[in-house]
Amino acid sequence: MREKWVEAPRITGNEELARKFSVSPMAMRLIRSRAGMSEEEVREYLCGTIDELADPYLMKGMRDAVSLLQEKIRQGSRIRIIGDYDIDGVNATHILITALRRIGAAADTVIPDRLKDGYGVNEHLIQDAKDAGVDTIVTCDNGIAAAKEIAFAKELGMTVIVTDHHDIPYREEEDGSRTVILPPADVIINPKQEDCPYPFKKLCGAAVAWRLAEALYIEAGISREEFLDLAEFAAVATVGDIMDLTGENRILVKYGLRRLEQTKNPGYRALIAVNGLEGKKLTAYHIGFVIGPCINASGRLDTAKRALRLLSAESKAEAEELAGDLKALNDSRKDLTVKGTREAIELIEETDLKQDRVLVVYLPDCHESLAGIIAGRIRERYYKPCFVLTDAEDGVKGSGRSIPGYHMFDEMTKVRELFTKYGGHPMAAGLSLKSENVEPFRQAINENCRLTEEELTPRLSYDAVLPLCYAGEQIIRELELLEPFGKANEKPLFAAANLKVRSARIIGKNQNVLKAVLEGPDGTRLDTISFGDVQENLAYIEGKKDVCILYYPEINEYQGRRSVQLVVESWR
Repeated sequence: MREKWVEAPRITGNEELARKFSVSPMAMRLIRSRAGMSEEEVREYLCGTIDELADPYLMKGMRDAVSLLQEKIRQGSRIRIIGDYDIDGVNATHILITALRRIGAAADTVIPDRLKDGYGVNEHLIQDAKDAGVDTIVTCDNGIAAAKEIAFAKELGMTVIVTDHHDIPYREEEDGSRTVILPPADVIINPKQEDCPYPFKKLCGAAVAWRLAEALYIEAGISREEFLDLAEFAAVATVGDIMDLTGENRILVKYGLRRLEQTKNPGYRALIAVNGLEGKKLTAYHIGFVIGPCINASGRLDTAKRALRLLSAESKAEAEELAGDLKALNDSRKDLTVKGTREAIELIEETDLKQDRVLVVYLPDCHESLAGIIAGRIRERYYKPCFVLTDAEDGVKGSGRSIPGYHMFDEMTKVRELFTKYGGHPMAAGLSLKSENVEPFRQAINENCRLTEEELTPRLSYDAVLPLCYAGEQIIRELELLEPFGKANEKPLFAAANLKVRSARIIGKNQNVLKAVLEGPDGTRLDTISFGDVQENLAYIEGKKDVCILYYPEINEYQGRRSVQLVVESWR
């Protein structure tokens, strides 16, 4: 599928600000397209520090949660943290257990088993906590959609504090208005509450837990430096949970990545080493595609308790053993994902599913933990919202991944009567339903779909036209100022036209890289690499008189030699 190329709006008036911040006008154009137009927005983007984050007490419920936890600690009450099995939940759980124990709490943790317990707090976990003498439950990265379950905890006389970041559930009334559905917890900390004055709403669950830890440390008189030791866990979770890398998230991730390079945590040190990243400058890419998947693999194929034990490891030997296990699990997860994706594509191509605007792919034998990853792969291939469903112990479970213009959570709410459980974001969701509702779900979600052909055509936005002769080390150094790259702060893409293909071949152990030499109109020649469907792209450019590309320039270091290399995102 050939994408529609769209040039980002041209931004003028960059010269003065460029001089003020000692960058080129081109770099300032890129920065302002991401940060905003004003000098203050540019300054925060380039120079924002961890000390500029909003006061944690601005978050609704923060003071009440701190007071309540202090009282429980004075009473000697047992506190249990219930987290989640993904990278966000594991890091959030580690942050909270570290903070609560540091201030003297009798606290322990439970992370639900993906297969046995499902997502988030449930009545079984609550009853277990009650039977164990637990007085207070603190959720992290879950709980906002657990009204029924938390009502059960309250019936048992338990205290519940919810810390979460997911969208607030609601009921759509006949007149089109929405009624918010909040759980009956003693305290709720979630910046997405309508009346929460905290200015930044896009924190992940671990970052919300981190701000609670900050308030607890402030009240306990613990040093800020000790609190900042926890920043790297919130930063890893922010990238791993694919949060917008803007505002406070950008500041936190920039800061956390630098601390992670010198981490004191034996678990992360071992995980960095086993993946061959020791001594390297860590980027958001390494979190999203190397370290993060190892943490997630634990909750997908085994138990997330293993990942939590890694973060809590005190000895180098224990950390190295656990890190090796997680890397092996992730390698296995990769193989299973390739197999599941292949099966999903065959099903779509061989049935009338391909005609649907929203793909609902039922793979009964797929490991349910891989449904979200496979849904993401299918969405990328077909550029359609996709749900992948699989058999589970108590019916059918699934995960969805969306495209811009399709609010997945809202669309699911319209057919909520088909689910036994659901939740999520505009771009991703999870669900449970009875097997007899699989086909009715597919039909209903498609009947309600209002996506147009234009919205179903992938769009690639590029920042500017940049001929090959300008794609040198100077612009590459300036592009580093825009890091960390990720959601809502994408790597810049440049366009170059009228290029001659001087050579092209497929390389790599898995034959998954297209390497080409391109020549610009002025004679500048540069190496390029591209990924994706390399066979199709090679066939597409062979024999063409001229090609155009969208690309990102980088430095390639090989056997001590440095050279400029272009990573091609799309060909024309």
